[in-house]
Amino acid sequence: MTVTFQDIEAAARRIASKIVHTPTLRSETLSQITGAEIWVKFENHQFTASFKDRGAANKLMQLTPAEAHAGVIAMSAGNHAQAVAMHAARLGIAATIVMPRFTPFVKMANTRNLGARVLLEGDTLAESAAFARDTAHREGLVFIHPYDDPAVIAGQGTAALEMVKAAPGLDEIIVPVGGGGLIAGAAIAVEAVSPGTKVIGVEVENYGAAAQKLAGQPVTAGGTTIAEGIAVRDIGELPLSILREYCIEVLLVPESAIEHAIVMLIEIEKTVAEGAGAIGLAAVLTYPERFRGKRIGLIVSGGNIDTRMLANVLMRGLARDGRLVRLAIDIADQPGALATVTRIIADLRGNIVDVQHQRLFGALPVKSAVLEVLVETQDRAHSESIVNALTKAGFVCRSSLAELD
Repeated sequence: MTVTFQDIEAAARRIASKIVHTPTLRSETLSQITGAEIWVKFENHQFTASFKDRGAANKLMQLTPAEAHAGVIAMSAGNHAQAVAMHAARLGIAATIVMPRFTPFVKMANTRNLGARVLLEGDTLAESAAFARDTAHREGLVFIHPYDDPAVIAGQGTAALEMVKAAPGLDEIIVPVGGGGLIAGAAIAVEAVSPGTKVIGVEVENYGAAAQKLAGQPVTAGGTTIAEGIAVRDIGELPLSILREYCIEVLLVPESAIEHAIVMLIEIEKTVAEGAGAIGLAAVLTYPERFRGKRIGLIVSGGNIDTRMLANVLMRGLARDGRLVRLAIDIADQPGALATVTRIIADLRGNIVDVQHQRLFGALPVKSAVLEVLVETQDRAHSESIVNALTKAGFVCRSSLAELD
């Protein structure tokens, strides 16, 4: 199997009316914060909120009439699933999607709503893939691989092709890496159109299969991650061969940087990206000196983040930045103590979100209590000023700020 630039050009023409030509825009604020000139391609504007629309459409549109009549099956934790389901429905092709049990509920629901038959099987992507292939053989379905397929890779490569044409002269494009379909297509497209632009991959630390294989190391991937869209234990054989051919480097980033990137994209760009889609910005945050002063392109994709998880990420972001602080204050268990504490916080313009008295547990005397207060503030300095004021007033005050140091 192989993929050429001509394949990507043909894919661009083939799927032109089937996908969204997403915008590539310069981010003034992200550029100021990171010290790099940041350009964002908003692939989360696709109908299914992911670049996966491109590869799925390109693959499905090349099926023979007999294959289309038989129906297709795919394995995916979410974005490829939705893309195959949606484009299959538009083409009148019956689709079955096998999803691992850890798939976020929102992705399961969206896939069903797009008309696909959804089967939950496997605790890992590998187990789901094995079940999907068995089902394909048993039912005579066409297996649509999420990344190890020339047509899928060519379709994904159209995203990078659009980006380098919309923002010429980029020094580097940072691409999320799971199974490798997107970065393989990007490597081919960018080399042909903008050879001076370097393509760099990025993975989450505990799923670094591409980085490990490129370095000749054994793959040791596994565990939980917010970037479940790229939580792949092994990169595809065809993508890996392309990455080696084009000498692609893959960086690793920690979970905390991905969470930070999700919050920044929401607050600054007013755009929702799941962990896998925000990982490019996470790389810039993790390696600031490497990217400072360069023109950097980010492919932001995957707006299908679980709502509860997103809420947790946003609240953790407030806590990390010191804008939401938890205070544990030792007080006398007598009238007026609570009023004194709240008055100090109010005078400094802190917003009390929650208050609890703790009298039963702990080592304090029976006439004492611990007042647990959750306070919203402007920033860390504002939180510290409240802690200092309470301490100055004679209270023993412990804050969640210490846990962040």
